[in-house]
Amino acid sequence: MQTFGDEKNKVVTKVFQDVFDRYDLMNDLMSLGIHRIWKRMFINYLNPQKNTKLVDVASGTGDIARLFLKKTNLSGSVCCVDENKDMIKISKKKITNKNNIEWYCNNAEKLPFNDNKFDYYTISFGLRNISNINKALDEAFRVLKPGGRLLCLEFSKVKNGVLNNFYQIYSKSIPKIGKIIVGKSEPYEYLINSIKEFYSQEELIKLLEKSNFKNVSCRNLNAGIVAIHSAWKI
Repeated sequence: MQTFGDEKNKVVTKVFQDVFDRYDLMNDLMSLGIHRIWKRMFINYLNPQKNTKLVDVASGTGDIARLFLKKTNLSGSVCCVDENKDMIKISKKKITNKNNIEWYCNNAEKLPFNDNKFDYYTISFGLRNISNINKALDEAFRVLKPGGRLLCLEFSKVKNGVLNNFYQIYSKSIPKIGKIIVGKSEPYEYLINSIKEFYSQEELIKLLEKSNFKNVSCRNLNAGIVAIHSAWKI
């Protein structure tokens, strides 16, 4: 899969600027609403301990941050990173307890943090939108403490033939549904294509290993419609 650099940055910026105010609705369309269950499973798999620090990259409207704070009984702290200022504004409105959270409008390829700062790095449904994924993973490794863990939730490659046929048919309808509901089909066409072009589960494991992560593993959800990749900085 190729990296598209500045051209992809411009496309992604426009896509999320077009849909930022209906981002949660967009996720509901893309996943038939199941993304909420996937995210709860994601945090349960992370199993964060009390008084730990999380950086949540491509944080969107703050779903992962809220689940993390709830899981740690508000003892943990979160730095939410997103390139879209309007998305950050929505996140701030949705998160009522702001004592344990900070927001940063930054790119995943250049995080504004010192080395060895966080216990956990999470990214959900954002990795495939990054122009230089290798650089972003190197940054993830840099900001994690030794013994820290990366967890990635992303659309992936379906392993069941029957389910994959249904999924492909449904995917083709999403831009049309997006046109009806939000008035634009282009953002959804991009998002569907980004899923098709993204790495397989096995390819992403190799990329994580290339960025020096160890004990890399993958857990498929719903036969691989999405996958959770886990990796450690040792």
